[in-house]
Amino acid sequence: MNPLDEIFKEANLKNDALVKRSRALHTSAKNTLHIVQNTDSILRDLDRAFEEKTSLNATDMAFLFIAIGLQIARQYFIPQLTSPSDRPSDREAARNTSGHGEEHSDRAHWYYNPSLEQIISNPVPFDATYGSNGALKGGGKFGHRGKTLGHDPIIGLVVGTANIATSTLTTTDLQSYHIKTKDKIDFFKCKADTLKIFEKSADKLLYQGIDGKLKMATSLVKEIIHLNSDVNSKNSLPLPMISIFDPKLASLLAEYGLDMANLMGITKHAIYANYINMIISMVHGAFYDRSMDVDLYQVKTRKIINYSNVVASSSNLIYTFATEDLTKLDVGGLLITIFTLIKNEKFIRKVKEEFVFGSFEKMIMDA
Repeated sequence: MNPLDEIFKEANLKNDALVKRSRALHTSAKNTLHIVQNTDSILRDLDRAFEEKTSLNATDMAFLFIAIGLQIARQYFIPQLTSPSDRPSDREAARNTSGHGEEHSDRAHWYYNPSLEQIISNPVPFDATYGSNGALKGGGKFGHRGKTLGHDPIIGLVVGTANIATSTLTTTDLQSYHIKTKDKIDFFKCKADTLKIFEKSADKLLYQGIDGKLKMATSLVKEIIHLNSDVNSKNSLPLPMISIFDPKLASLLAEYGLDMANLMGITKHAIYANYINMIISMVHGAFYDRSMDVDLYQVKTRKIINYSNVVASSSNLIYTFATEDLTKLDVGGLLITIFTLIKNEKFIRKVKEEFVFGSFEKMIMDA
């Protein structure tokens, strides 16, 4: 073959390849231009496709109705907020509290060192009121409970335990008193050293062998039982940590229903509401359709949780305001609804953005 023919043949092949490449680039540019010119329409279509893929089918709707039913049943069968008039008296509350035995005041006084028998048989020392000479003023609605640290649901676990172990009382302004019995009634005998109360308690725990440890353990158990007894009584207990800074504020909050009894009720409902959400999520996850992207399926799960929480909370709000009975307000469930909506909407928005913009980017790359 003529060498020139070889050259022409090679040139023609290269030219054909170049033409094909040019046509491909032209087609790609044309497609890309079409995509760019129709971006809004394409994004709307992708948004619609996302909603269709994550819409609830018959199985999902069954889960939704079960979740709504469980949340409403929780609201109905578990007590909500309570008013003081609906709570038992101190004596009734003590009688109904597990572990609370018969007690009588008979403190044969050894400073900072009552016997184990006295710790067990005597009432907690921070229930004493006689001879206080104004030391317990300012407790407001809670009376002596608002001024004694042994009645704080959190601080009391430390201070109240130390008071029981040393037969003392410590007020919210960190003044302490020795408590003694006269004519079977506990009274303020004299001032005590607050720092020494903790030193003596630490000494019992660390250096007095099994007897000291038993005294401290018994004091802690007695403190827990006493708090459990008081929390559901008419006046309940102040919210944790507030009394040490402002007893009047703790009392004011209680006037609006914010005391420890209602805080525990709110917490209980929040825990159960969240527990129902977890159970529904796990069981729905067990029905995962493997033909579907796992993130898109999780969006369906979270929609079920969102819808069920909103329906349950909305129905509770309507019922509460219709009956004008604020004790029926599901505060714990409402808090979980708000938190869940924020958390789930953030997840759904992230998955949606990845789906829409990821698909849009793939269109451009494949153009």
